[in-house]
Amino acid sequence: MTTAPVADQHRLLEVQALDTRGQQLDHARRTHPLRAKVAEIEDRLGEAEMAVSAARTTVGDTRRELAKAEADVEQVRTRAERDQARMQAGGSAKDVQALSGELESLARRTEALEEIELEVMERLESQEAELAEATATHERLTAELASAERELASAITVLDAEATTVAAERAEKVAGLDAGLVSLYERLRAQLGGLAVAALRGRTCEGCRLELNPSDVAHLTAAPPEQVVRCEECGRILVRGAAR
Repeated sequence: MTTAPVADQHRLLEVQALDTRGQQLDHARRTHPLRAKVAEIEDRLGEAEMAVSAARTTVGDTRRELAKAEADVEQVRTRAERDQARMQAGGSAKDVQALSGELESLARRTEALEEIELEVMERLESQEAELAEATATHERLTAELASAERELASAITVLDAEATTVAAERAEKVAGLDAGLVSLYERLRAQLGGLAVAALRGRTCEGCRLELNPSDVAHLTAAPPEQVVRCEECGRILVRGAAR
């Protein structure tokens, strides 16, 4: 049967309160709403990165397509200029007629290629606008993420500072407590979700919030003050006569 000074039993309630606060702070660090905000922005930023990459690839492909279209147009123009020079240099009627026919064909070819070139240019203009928009979105989300991460870091710093204070107060409270009482407390904390000791208020255990039957309460109150008593319902240490 565990015994401990009454003062130690009452101080154990203070240790429990500090441990409970420590658990709350740890939970607050792990589940802080800003973590969800950061994760959400990270997801959107990942999508934005893929959008920028895809847009850059598309623009690159279209720029190469435009370069080819421009080269095709230039090649036909060069051929036409050369034929025009040959016509101006004179020659047989047959040669002139052939060159004239080829120039007409080259003119039609040039017109068709210029239409292709114009279509590619218009498509490229639209794609470059999409790339600019995707890039702007990526930059905006990058800034939002940095801001959210700073907010989270600031909030965690505040929680960490309180946790440090709580840990120091806890160490001060637990120092000098009956070793057997502390050992029982730590074992029960591990078994009962962190809440190992509670006050007995009238017939109610403040640990499980259940009302004990009169015979159990009579047995508890009749036990010597130094005896460490337990709740018959939840098994937690019960502290009798705790201040409200």
